[in-house]
Amino acid sequence: MNQPVVIPLWLALIFGAIALWLLVSRLLLPTVRWYFRRQANQLIDSVNRSLKLQIPPLSLTRRQVLIDRLVYDPRMARTVAEHCEATGEPRKVAMDRIERYAREIVPAFNAYVYFRFGGWLARKLVRALYRVRLGFLDEQAISRVGDDASLVFVVNHRSNMDYVLVAHLAMTRTVLSYAVGEWARVWPLQQIIRSVGAYFVRRGSGNPLYRRVLERYVQMAVEGGVTQVVFPEGGLSRDGALREPRVGLIDYMLRDFDPRGQRDIVFLPIAINYDRVLEDRTLIAELEPGTPRRSGWAAIRKAVGFLMHNMRLGLRKRWYRYGYACANFGRPVSLKAYLAERNWDPRDLEAPGRPTRLVELAEHLMHEVGLLMPVLPVSLIATLFDERPEESFSVEEIRAAARDRQQTLMSRNAQVYLPRQSDDYAVDVGLRMLTLRRIVLEEDGRFRANPAETRLIAYYANAIAHLRDQDPGMPDTAADAVDSSA
Repeated sequence: MNQPVVIPLWLALIFGAIALWLLVSRLLLPTVRWYFRRQANQLIDSVNRSLKLQIPPLSLTRRQVLIDRLVYDPRMARTVAEHCEATGEPRKVAMDRIERYAREIVPAFNAYVYFRFGGWLARKLVRALYRVRLGFLDEQAISRVGDDASLVFVVNHRSNMDYVLVAHLAMTRTVLSYAVGEWARVWPLQQIIRSVGAYFVRRGSGNPLYRRVLERYVQMAVEGGVTQVVFPEGGLSRDGALREPRVGLIDYMLRDFDPRGQRDIVFLPIAINYDRVLEDRTLIAELEPGTPRRSGWAAIRKAVGFLMHNMRLGLRKRWYRYGYACANFGRPVSLKAYLAERNWDPRDLEAPGRPTRLVELAEHLMHEVGLLMPVLPVSLIATLFDERPEESFSVEEIRAAARDRQQTLMSRNAQVYLPRQSDDYAVDVGLRMLTLRRIVLEEDGRFRANPAETRLIAYYANAIAHLRDQDPGMPDTAADAVDSSA
């Protein structure tokens, strides 16, 4: 009765592993989850009290619930039925594909990651690289956007830093959701991107089933009040100029929009410019025919190499920030008002001229963005060397030419940013950036364009080229630029 029971060591290890698993899964993990859920809820309550637009409930919904809502949405059911009838594909196979697409698209927003990690990282990164300025901002007009409206930021696309800069500037106002290309679908970057509310998009996908899943998700997000950020150009500008807009995501938003319904869609134009675009040489190189498309891993390796190079410069005390990064926020454009003026119901997909009207809307929004483009020191000086690449100039001649260009642009109500409100200092800042990178060469106190960098000079001049021949746009009530790093 009191004899010990002997069991093999391997069996004891199995029993021990089972007991440990039960302890962790039934006691420790629920406690840890409860703790972090409590911390996240406290953070959400705190953030909602400070945000201009509170975090929408859709962003706080569990990812699996969103996936199920998308997969089993009645409209998706009709799409599956039509697809199976047209192709003969079994319904189970089609549903599996839709679920796979939904898992690929739907984000996994985490308020703690967004505000604690993402906000901190965005602030540190943009301040480390640039002198960040917030130029024109009509707070009163933006504050009139009601809770029954879905806000859509419409932004020009100059750099991958655009995502970080806009998120940093909007951090105290609202939570943003981006569409990110497939280049970022690498571990662990894709997990971080999903956790800050971004969703992945296959650029130029011709798969009709995938496009319907993406379309329905965008509509659900807009209906749920999630603030969207769209880049109508569809990709980074390779030559520095504004590109012709594409209508993909905007079309998705309009297909289900009721002009007489309760919820409005309000587009907010935002224009971004940099004294230095991190990817400028890479983007220019892609203009060459036959240039292979880089993979996500290649982009990350390039970024890591760039980071290491700058760290080496910092250790040798030869590193400087990349000049100014400035964003101007325009006046909101109500979709209801826009459609009422043109007597157009975008839900009628077969209406004659619908594609043309979509392009007109996208061009209207990009025109508003173009009017807001910040004129920064590098772009201003680059125009001189772009127009007269064979000539050399003294500092005084450059200052005089810059002043003439500033006056011309300001007479057209362009948003010219003058650091320290000084014409001369603006020239010094822009010229220093160009000479440090040897885009402009100095010889005997005179400056000339580097013949090997004419395309790079044109790249920065093109950022404001559309302002030189365009009629006045924005009124003269632009607010003084704000230093967001203060």
